[in-house]
Amino acid sequence: MTETAGEASIGARSSDDPLRGVHGLTAAEVAERLRREGFNELPGRDRRRMGRLAVDVLREPMFALLLACGAIYFLLGDPQEALLLLGFVVLVAVITVYQEQKTEHALAALRDLSSPRALVIRDGVRQRIPGREVVRGDVLVLSEGDRVPADAALRSSSHVAADESLLTGESVPVRKLAIDGVPTLGRPGGEDLALVFAGTLITRGQGIAEVLAIGARTEMGRIGKALAAVEPERSALQRETARLVRRLLVVAVTLCVVVVAAYTVTRGDWLGGFLAGLTLAMAILPNEFPAVLAIFLALGAWRISRKNVLTRRVPALEALGSATVLCVDKTGTLTQNRMTVRALACAAGSYEVPPEEGAIPEAFHEIVEYGILASQRDPFDPMEKAFQDLGSRRLAGTEHLHPNWTLVRQYPLSDRLLAISHVWRSPDGAEYVIAAKGAPEAIADLCHLDAGRSDGIRAEVARLAAAGLRVLGVGRARFAPATLPPEQHDFDFEWVGLAGLADPIRPGVPAAIRECRQANIRVLMITGDHPETARAIAREIRLRDSDVLTGLELEALDDATLRARLRAVDVFARVAPEQKLRLVQALQAAGEVVAMTGDGVNDAPALKAADIGIAMGGRGTDVAREAAALVLLDDDFSSIVAAIRLGRRVFDNLRNAMAYVLAVHVPITGMSLVPVLLGLPLVLLPVHVAFLHMIIEPACSVVFEMEAEDPAVMRRPPRDPRVALFGGALLVPSLLQGLSVLLILSAIFLSTLWRGKDELEARALTFTTLIVANVALILTNRSWSRTMWETLRQTNRALWWVVGSAFGLLALVLYAPALRAVFRMGVLHGDDLLVCVGAGVVGVTWFEALKVLRRRRG
Repeated sequence: MTETAGEASIGARSSDDPLRGVHGLTAAEVAERLRREGFNELPGRDRRRMGRLAVDVLREPMFALLLACGAIYFLLGDPQEALLLLGFVVLVAVITVYQEQKTEHALAALRDLSSPRALVIRDGVRQRIPGREVVRGDVLVLSEGDRVPADAALRSSSHVAADESLLTGESVPVRKLAIDGVPTLGRPGGEDLALVFAGTLITRGQGIAEVLAIGARTEMGRIGKALAAVEPERSALQRETARLVRRLLVVAVTLCVVVVAAYTVTRGDWLGGFLAGLTLAMAILPNEFPAVLAIFLALGAWRISRKNVLTRRVPALEALGSATVLCVDKTGTLTQNRMTVRALACAAGSYEVPPEEGAIPEAFHEIVEYGILASQRDPFDPMEKAFQDLGSRRLAGTEHLHPNWTLVRQYPLSDRLLAISHVWRSPDGAEYVIAAKGAPEAIADLCHLDAGRSDGIRAEVARLAAAGLRVLGVGRARFAPATLPPEQHDFDFEWVGLAGLADPIRPGVPAAIRECRQANIRVLMITGDHPETARAIAREIRLRDSDVLTGLELEALDDATLRARLRAVDVFARVAPEQKLRLVQALQAAGEVVAMTGDGVNDAPALKAADIGIAMGGRGTDVAREAAALVLLDDDFSSIVAAIRLGRRVFDNLRNAMAYVLAVHVPITGMSLVPVLLGLPLVLLPVHVAFLHMIIEPACSVVFEMEAEDPAVMRRPPRDPRVALFGGALLVPSLLQGLSVLLILSAIFLSTLWRGKDELEARALTFTTLIVANVALILTNRSWSRTMWETLRQTNRALWWVVGSAFGLLALVLYAPALRAVFRMGVLHGDDLLVCVGAGVVGVTWFEALKVLRRRRG
């Protein structure tokens, strides 16, 4: 298909169905335009490539310190040690670049996922694609709540209005009209333009548009550079880590000055003192903390995305482990959102629609007929699809299907009236036919039924709802050709009947509800359905047996009474989207950490206010997705629970990694400082600290990040968000671990010297014990609830690579003469190695015993 043919196909549409005859671009055309014009992206910060990553890594203070130490060794006439230090620079840089690149890959995958979605017509089929894949000439299907992905011309408009304040500053949405003829790009602003612009929001109506410009060529592209300069928000953990790093830097500088001064005064060697000070700086420098946090959060978000939950804001990842209440929509989240008409009811009686094929009794045909007429021709809504499916299968060949009728006007759903009406004209009809469907009470209101008839309908609705069906009322009216009235109430409607639609629950929901209960997380179900329908679904998914609170009842409660009622209510029915915000605020006022799901424009305030706003990725609007912190890509409740489980795992592993980093730095710092202050030979030289960092860097990031979740992760209460990560619960055990290792190392070093051994042997014994203790700290901090013997049965390939490499390199250092000379260590024998292994493990024995004691105390 040529480009002109593609444009012509947009115009080949019927007056009542703007999508009929629309073919859009072909796959080949799309591929060619992507190749020629690129992706639909604004100018932004480029992803860091390998060379840029390497440069950024080499700018880190740790590498500057290593290079400074190497320069001093050259000055001291020791080129061998200087070259070895430079080799360590390369090795540590390679490890760090690998970790950074892994983080960049995860962030790139998340950027692709988080690209705004667009609904397009290609090869005659609707497709939901990332907004960055939209090309010039694409046919966009725009609906209320969508963010426009590119500058486009409206070819069809049904009451379309757009909020263009982002570009024009106009606070009021502007009306849009369809264009005839060849479209040209213009500037935004003003009413009745036929153009919609990238980044603006459709606030009302539906439309079909042809893309004219993408990426940097759009109006939004003019301000792309300014947007690219905006830095993402920092999470609470990032701010807390930054504070800790600043404090440790102050401590490091102070101690380095003390060491340089003490060494120079006691030994008269200022160059050696400067070397000792640099060694201490390398030992204390907390360069791992920011790196570990960045890696864990990026890879954590990536892991959660593999569970079909996209993280749009980093703080939500931290909050997942603290969630105490999940407020979830019923339709599409707890249920499959695949509806079928299961029951029909009218004045003639009621009829259970069998799943197998077969004719429907004539008395119930009009319910299906007017249900179809009150729906879109090519429906997207599952309820409308259910009517269309039933009609095509059971009413084919009857006079109740009207493919040749023309849609004249639509009266949309409103907050005041939960009903939709479509006005139709038949080819030879002298009057309009109006079909309405909606909440039974709304249709009854339109029909002005008397009290007796209304009571009978309410009883039938309650019966159908108690069976777990979603119940809709159907009405009809006729109107002589004239100026159509502004409201649905101005027609003279008559009652047609009721339709009960079934929406089966998702298979994994009951198990997910049970898992939430074990994790002390309450699940609240929120729906716009009838209370009896909500109660039946709650029973089916094994939700706690509780009262049902309706939107009308909620409206009548004051804030204090509502908070009291919330303790006993888990099911909310006939709730308007605007009332979700009040529920969130009431729960938060009661001290809960709230996760709230939503999909519509009106859900945005509640999603923004919730601690964890979760938008629907499949059926949700762009407004909801932008207001939310998480996007549920498959709209499945079980994915939310999986994300919470992963969120708890990420935080557990992050805490354990930070604890390990704190613990291991204590003995390294101590053994760099104590010999200087006591006037003894140095234990650790720059080459030893560099060797240790080759173990610490991958251990604190790769090993701990890959650690599997604790089997009991969903059998404990949510984490208190008010408790800081670097509080007493983390600092005290970590520092005690480090101090116990430091005491053992000091004992080994001092006793060896006391026994008359030389400096080389004392250093070899102490350094080997430190390596063993380092590995023991890794093993014991893998879990704070299970012993290291239990965690050893748990697979972690990265762990064995790190441990194996550590002991392999240590063996080379101890028994390769050239390396042993560079590291300035003596030869160790078998009994020496046994002492080192025993002493290294003893340093963490008390922490292992503490785990057992805690478990016995429950």
